[in-house]
Amino acid sequence: MADARRAERPLSPHLQIYRWQVPMLTSILTRITGHALIAGIVLGVWWLLAAATSDDYFALANAVATSWFGDLIFTGSLWAVWYHYLAGLRHLYYDAGKGLDIPTAEKLGWACIIGSAVLTVITIFLVR
Repeated sequence: MADARRAERPLSPHLQIYRWQVPMLTSILTRITGHALIAGIVLGVWWLLAAATSDDYFALANAVATSWFGDLIFTGSLWAVWYHYLAGLRHLYYDAGKGLDIPTAEKLGWACIIGSAVLTVITIFLVR
């Protein structure tokens, strides 16, 4: 039978007392954007396959791809591509053994977040 007396030991930190940090956020965003890119790829492939199938099926796929929902998916995918690209460059910088101190890591994290948003807006204005 288990001993009724419990050992006094520290508890693991949890979100009520643990402060979010920029490197932690950017690490999570890198994984999320990598997986979220699938939505844009699926929509784009569906559009291309519909174009090769029939006119009626392409009309449906084109209506979805050019709707507000399609614009949202493609814009989010564009941001995810830029974010994932910048996070990859940041990771290469880390692999060189540079930028590993906390202030630099936070600055690089903000650079990835802000830079990806700016590059997304620039890309949208250049494409239209």
